[in-house]
Amino acid sequence: MLAVEARELTKKFGSLTAVDRLALSIPPGEIFGLVGPDGAGKTTTMRLLTGVTQPTTGSVKVLGLEITRDPEAVRHRIGYVPQNSSLYADLTVLENLQFHADLFGIPRAERDRKAAELLTFSRLEPFAKRLCRNLSGGMRQKLALCAALIHRPEVLFLDEPTIGVDPVSRREFWLLIYQLLQQGLTLLVSTPYLDEAERCHRVGLMDRGHLVACDTPPRLREILPGTVLELRGPAPEAISALLSRLPEVREAQVFGDTLHLVVTDAMRDSARIRTVLQGQGVVDVQLRPIVPSLEDVFVALLRQRSPGTLAGC
Repeated sequence: MLAVEARELTKKFGSLTAVDRLALSIPPGEIFGLVGPDGAGKTTTMRLLTGVTQPTTGSVKVLGLEITRDPEAVRHRIGYVPQNSSLYADLTVLENLQFHADLFGIPRAERDRKAAELLTFSRLEPFAKRLCRNLSGGMRQKLALCAALIHRPEVLFLDEPTIGVDPVSRREFWLLIYQLLQQGLTLLVSTPYLDEAERCHRVGLMDRGHLVACDTPPRLREILPGTVLELRGPAPEAISALLSRLPEVREAQVFGDTLHLVVTDAMRDSARIRTVLQGQGVVDVQLRPIVPSLEDVFVALLRQRSPGTLAGC
């Protein structure tokens, strides 16, 4: 039995199609990453899969249950951390956990035991009496995660849980996610961060409501046509504008202080690129082939795909 299954899932808001014929299959015990640019439909997809929003057409099953037919049964078996978490600023860390436990009708003895476990698990125990409003962004996200786990769900949905969180807290949050995976949970995580997508078993790329690619990170990297060259040198933006005009360069994308170039033949095209740069007086550059990142793959896919292209997952 699949943990999550969507078929022809579509959501329209007037003339806008936010999610278009989504097909998704997630087995138990997997971390599935959903990535895409702003407006791609990730949050709407999360809301459809958790029953917060009703689909225009199509179906969703979670743990074999049709979510539109039996939403209460599904709700008690899933956890959901939305972008805007349902934490209460005027309650303490412990009181927030107790409140969420009461929503699910958890008996007090079990509630207190589970809250204590989660505080230890998240390292929030020293802050149990601190008001939520006084927590850092990373601590609030940990608390939101704990609140979603208080009723022992089997599937956990996390909608961009590390947005606005510092790098150290992001790393700590993902360590918690891996611990949950070891405990047998299935996790679906939406994220704008491609380094986080690399941590998932499988990744789905959304764009304009469509799922345009879905596979493991290594297999997704294999679909990029050509070789990626990393160029380090002065003024990467200016060099990008220059080299983008070359027929040998399929893609040119600036990544911080480096430039990634997609070419057909690494040795031949490297020589051509160096010749062009030397002709412009640019000689102090490092150029080498690298393993493509997911960002390389996704940028290429988004630029190459035609509207309406669909993929299943």
